[in-house]
Amino acid sequence: MKMKKLLFVITVLFHVSLFAQTQFVASVSKSSLGINERLRVDFAMNEDGDNFSPPSFEGFRIVGGPNQSVSYSWVNGRKSFEKTYSYFLQPLKKGTFVIKQATIEINGQVYKTSPLKVTVGNAVAEERDPYEQYNPYNQPQRQQVPVTAGKDGVHLVAEISNSNPYLNEPITVVYKIYVSHRSGVGGWRELASPKYSNFWSQNIDVKQLQVQEGSFNGEPYRYAILRKTVLYPQKSGKLEIEPLSLDVEVEVPSGQVDFFGRPIMKMGNKKVSAGSKVINVKPLPEAGKPEDFSGAVGDFTFQVLPSKTELKAGESLDLKVVVSGKGNLKLFTLPKPIVPASLEMYDPAHKENVQTPLTGMTGSISDTYTIIPQSKGQYPIKPLIFTYFDLSTKSYKTVTSQEITINVLDGVEGPTVAENTNKKQVTSSATFAFIKSKTQLVSQDKTDFLGSGMFYGLLMAPFLIIPAIVAFRRKKEEMDADVTGNRIKLSNKLAKKYLSEAQKQLANKEPFYIALERALHNFLKAKLHIETSEMSKDKITQLLLDKRADTETVNQFISLVESCEFARYAPSTSTSIQNDYNLAVSIISDLEKQMA
Repeated sequence: MKMKKLLFVITVLFHVSLFAQTQFVASVSKSSLGINERLRVDFAMNEDGDNFSPPSFEGFRIVGGPNQSVSYSWVNGRKSFEKTYSYFLQPLKKGTFVIKQATIEINGQVYKTSPLKVTVGNAVAEERDPYEQYNPYNQPQRQQVPVTAGKDGVHLVAEISNSNPYLNEPITVVYKIYVSHRSGVGGWRELASPKYSNFWSQNIDVKQLQVQEGSFNGEPYRYAILRKTVLYPQKSGKLEIEPLSLDVEVEVPSGQVDFFGRPIMKMGNKKVSAGSKVINVKPLPEAGKPEDFSGAVGDFTFQVLPSKTELKAGESLDLKVVVSGKGNLKLFTLPKPIVPASLEMYDPAHKENVQTPLTGMTGSISDTYTIIPQSKGQYPIKPLIFTYFDLSTKSYKTVTSQEITINVLDGVEGPTVAENTNKKQVTSSATFAFIKSKTQLVSQDKTDFLGSGMFYGLLMAPFLIIPAIVAFRRKKEEMDADVTGNRIKLSNKLAKKYLSEAQKQLANKEPFYIALERALHNFLKAKLHIETSEMSKDKITQLLLDKRADTETVNQFISLVESCEFARYAPSTSTSIQNDYNLAVSIISDLEKQMA
């Protein structure tokens, strides 16, 4: 029995010792909040201490505190004590943050709180100030009054022109701030910028804020447009536009009146948010969608324009592919022309002349191709097809250009499409034989052909001619089979031809640089066995160095090729043209020797 009483006493003393332990803990008003809300952090202890050291509060700005509160209580003859340090924090950005440890010294021993994790997300529709949420000890508040949402008459609104557009159909977002006539705004600071994931966006500058009269929820308000944005959805389905959030300095009544009974105003801060918006984007219809559809949506015109259709071999022409109108002009590719092999086509120069007002993109885009024919003849460029989705009719439309025929008047004869290889030659014959009016007598004494020298000569001729024909055919087959060799010979011939042409055009800048560029390209074809489409600065340099060309000479060659590409459109003098020609002759001669 005594043993049981002893165990009871020990248990009671153990629990008393547990309750008597010193505690120092941290707590937050919420573990998840919006970026426009505030957070309260309390550091509480059950015994009085000294040298309190708060954490750094990374990711937050202190907007209130520390507020200190102390409470005593007696329950059943036992005294309890609690002391609390309170801080009010404003998030600076979204994310997950850790409230680190605070420290305090109690009875000569240092105590630490446990770290707390807090998540800051998108702005919420309304915010209640933490001072108003929870201030049990009636501590004095800041001089700058925090404002409760809805009482100050300040609202931020995002107006969407169309919440259910098609893919790549333009929509607009206009952000407006509404201010009641009983309030005033001193300024604002942006807390969170809107994000347009899966949208192509273009901001439209608001050069000057203009205050206008309007209404909000049926009441008269003043408003100003803060921002305008044009959006093109790039994905179908439900897309979210993250909100714009502001920290607004608002003029509100202080609760006091002046001598004349008018309310005395104070400046406070309010966090306002336009709220997130959900856009339900419809996919383009699959029914009737052409296979060559490249994503163009709007109302367009399509043209293919050659600079000329008659020229000489070695001259150049520009082929311009143009789409103009209203729609997503910057978000699709233009069709590419298909030209015969005898027309050498270079990569296009892309040009955009597009404006983006609030109604969406308008203007034109174009690709300009430089084409140089290699030989004489007529060469057709097939019609180009452009397809787009017309928003007004909700259907696909296809525009086809006209076929263009390039007539090359002068140069080496080459195969043309107009040439019919199966054309038969028709030989006309007289219907009646010619009636001879004179008689020619032939002597009856003539040498017999059989056994004559001509007889034996003709008899042996096949045996002599056949081996020669066989040898000739074999040689010709070997030459025809050597495609690379034939190409090298042709390139060598063209390089010399264009270099000679460049010399003749020293007085004409554009024809000179076209001929010089063609000479350099054909020299590379002959020496490096590559085509124009395979030529790049790095590849040409590597191949020339592999053939033991001097590094300085290679650098001069690359520099000259680049100079030819830009010199046609840049001002130049006769001296610089002559220098470029002399340099080209010198470099080609040096490379011939170095790669021999």
